[in-house]
Amino acid sequence: MAHRAIRMNESATGQTRVSMVMETIRQRIAGRSLTPGAKLPSVRSMASTLKVSISTVVEAYDRLVAEGAILSRPGSGFYVANQAAPFTLTEVGPKVDRAVDPFWVSRQSLEAGDDNLKPGCGWLPPSWLPEEGVRRALRTLSRAEGATLVDYGSPLGLPALRQLVSRRMAERGIEASPDQIILTESSTQSIDLLCRFLLETGDTVLVDDPCYFNFHALLRAHRAKIVSVPYTPSGPDFEAFARAVAENRPRLYITNSGIHNPTGATLSPVIAHRVLKIADQFDLTIVEDDIFADFEHTPAPRLAAFDGLDRVIHIGSFSKTLSASARCGFVAARPQWVEGLTDLKIATSFGGGRMTAELVLSVLSDGSYRKHLEATRTRLSQAMSRVSAKLRNLGVTPWIEPQAGMFLWCQLPNGIDAANVARAALERKVVMAPGNAFSLSQSATNFMRFNVSQTLDVRVFDTLGEVLKEQT
Repeated sequence: MAHRAIRMNESATGQTRVSMVMETIRQRIAGRSLTPGAKLPSVRSMASTLKVSISTVVEAYDRLVAEGAILSRPGSGFYVANQAAPFTLTEVGPKVDRAVDPFWVSRQSLEAGDDNLKPGCGWLPPSWLPEEGVRRALRTLSRAEGATLVDYGSPLGLPALRQLVSRRMAERGIEASPDQIILTESSTQSIDLLCRFLLETGDTVLVDDPCYFNFHALLRAHRAKIVSVPYTPSGPDFEAFARAVAENRPRLYITNSGIHNPTGATLSPVIAHRVLKIADQFDLTIVEDDIFADFEHTPAPRLAAFDGLDRVIHIGSFSKTLSASARCGFVAARPQWVEGLTDLKIATSFGGGRMTAELVLSVLSDGSYRKHLEATRTRLSQAMSRVSAKLRNLGVTPWIEPQAGMFLWCQLPNGIDAANVARAALERKVVMAPGNAFSLSQSATNFMRFNVSQTLDVRVFDTLGEVLKEQT
């Protein structure tokens, strides 16, 4: 079949000539006009057919080689790779029938297409993040010396960023010198590092019920025994906490203090002091995940502030307020643990991400970042009020009205199973977060977590209302 010349009009398509050449080849491979092992037209022939320059085709072919779609044979030409059926988004999309386990919400949220709504995800919409600040930082970074862009960073992490993290922690009453702070890729990596450092197979770890579902997944990966205690609007149920510690002698307790995930609750000073007293009595180490700290209007009590980083390890990251693509977090721990954690970080990830750390430092040092946070807090408060009212109109009742943050932990009407609601909503391209994904005891069957920043679209409420009617 004669190849039809394709007119390359960038202004009409919004694509570069290179990307359009690549798409042409992909379509021919998918349509089997170019079969696995077949030789592609020469660069000159393809340039003539598509009315583009030879250099454009050369770059398109090079990119297709890099992504594995075609192969280059020096002196012979380019050939279609011997690959399976062409990649399609439907093959990797979220699976409705997947079991509701600690990976359920993450898999659905991360794999969903851009046309899906995500009231169940745990991050802000891209439009709520400081894109211009990141772009300014990238422009500054592009002018940095070569070592910043291509060399390993130190295992502890960029000194200037650790200094800044130290100052930011001090604003919440937590005293930690830069030498007590280790930069990581994320809070998740921080917990993984701490589990490797502090746990042996079979050790017991205490978590809240409900809690962030990835705590469960991480601890199971480390073959820990997981025990949970009910969480209340002011912190863990203290009687249950004390009893669980005495009976199970856990090595670690992992929790959120500032803004709890998924409930949005904040720890009270009374409960904080009681928890620390039990921790001291039973030699319990506490990992305090403070990833949502920048969403607070007024800092809530921190276990690390009361404890002085003796039994408490404080962790955080910038993925929720700055960028999930710029992976950067931190661990603040007692001085005598820093050396061992540093060695373990070298063993598991070698040097630090220097370029990312420089990017984060640049954004955090920009005066506009604090203004961005102030605007985001206000925006979240307004969204919290609006979403709460609309959910109540559907018979969905918030457990508490959080003081800050993005999460509403809600009870569905009439004992409806949240997992069934989530599966039905997913068929309508709405990703929700059923309660038992967060509950070790599986006692949150008719609860659901809503991210208010992702729940403003009227289609979320329309879908939820339809599904609830079907379930009654």
